[in-house]
Amino acid sequence: MRLSVSVFAGSIAAAIGTSPSLAAAQAGQPPAPSRTAPAFVAPPVAVPSAAQVQASTIEAKRLSDGFVAVAERASPSVVQIDITARDQKADVLAHFFGHAPGDEPIARGMASGVVFTPDGAILTNNHVVEEALTLNVRMRDGRYLPATLVGRDPATDLAVIKIDAAGLTPAKFADSDAARVGEWVVAIGSPFGLGYTVTAGVLSAKGRGGLGMNAIEDYLQTDASINPGNSGGPLCNLQGDVLGINTMIVGRGQGIGFAVPSNMAQRVASQILKAGRVSRAWLGVGVQDVTPELAVAMRLAPEAGALVNNVAADGPAFKANLRPGDVIAAVAGHPVHDGHDLVRETIAREVGQPVDLEIVRGGQHYGAHVVLSERPEANVEPVPVQQQAAPHQGMGLVVRDLPPQQAQAMNLPAKPFPVVTQVTPGSAADRAGMRAGDVVVEANGQQDPTSAQVAEDARSGALLLRVKREDSYFYAALKK
Repeated sequence: MRLSVSVFAGSIAAAIGTSPSLAAAQAGQPPAPSRTAPAFVAPPVAVPSAAQVQASTIEAKRLSDGFVAVAERASPSVVQIDITARDQKADVLAHFFGHAPGDEPIARGMASGVVFTPDGAILTNNHVVEEALTLNVRMRDGRYLPATLVGRDPATDLAVIKIDAAGLTPAKFADSDAARVGEWVVAIGSPFGLGYTVTAGVLSAKGRGGLGMNAIEDYLQTDASINPGNSGGPLCNLQGDVLGINTMIVGRGQGIGFAVPSNMAQRVASQILKAGRVSRAWLGVGVQDVTPELAVAMRLAPEAGALVNNVAADGPAFKANLRPGDVIAAVAGHPVHDGHDLVRETIAREVGQPVDLEIVRGGQHYGAHVVLSERPEANVEPVPVQQQAAPHQGMGLVVRDLPPQQAQAMNLPAKPFPVVTQVTPGSAADRAGMRAGDVVVEANGQQDPTSAQVAEDARSGALLLRVKREDSYFYAALKK
């Protein structure tokens, strides 16, 4: 037992160590003189001089002034887009009243856009308009104007809408190809409906693709804060020029947003405005990246180019004698490292444009001359906002008397107040922001009106309503 304890004690001593003085005392020897470790002395802190502080302050203000200048220059070209769409959720009022013929619950949303012509052409996202029943544009100067859809391009998630206006300030577009990763960028838009919000960050990456969101992907990536409502708004450089159109965020990440590059956005917008559709150049090949495994098996250098896996019959590549197994290494002298590079180089050119390719076949380099044709794409189907709207009846507002007991439940006197059960998209009521469920507590100066009185007042073509919505009140002006 002692042996065990002795070994255990020895193990502890070995583990934690024994001081020389203690060891000497145990051995009956005088302790050795102790050595005191020198005290830690912090290095002196350099105190900036008054001149250095002033220089730093001036530099910080210069950067701050740069961001202010971007906001002042770009904001006049940015608009807020108000959207109404069919609401898939059940209308809560149907529980009390049921649906009248033609009634449809309406949902509302907000997005952003960029004015690019003085007469009111606005660039935004396709996903902003594709479910819309109505589109209304809120200008920086306070004007609120209905908009029509000119055309859309689902492949790039871009669309053009138009308002009836003149003398607007169009945005200036930068050359997105010349943008540098790491440079400051500013996003402007209406996140969560907060109009003309300005956020800043850097250009995090260029040429992002493979996200699986759209058919054509060549995004700018940024850490400037982008949120729902920023869609369609501009991503600007420090000159206030538009580098891209903000289009989406990574849902499970923070600080990761994507914008369609300005060069692509300009081409799409100009074609939609001119012809109502987009015509894109096409090479007529299916391609894939050269992986390390394929590079070894096919005796190719890594990133040798875009590997052709299919050639469309009678397409430009077929006519130029390309075949599966070829590797496209360059387009018009521009190196191609993967399939994404090839798509970018192709769609940056015009339909009918001749282009020289560099082909690797069997380890040998060849030249090929092709004439690009139009990319075959499915027809873009009309969306709800493009369908012929039914004629608006009166103000586009349907009201019914609220039962007195329900009025009491809403903290109102037990009277038959008019409650809104339907708002026709695009109508005067819709433009005034009325919604199903609003309760009218005053109409044209008349307190506690009935639905019959509201209907009678509407015949004049003008209504000034005081409205209760949940726990809030507001005035709404309707004009036919």
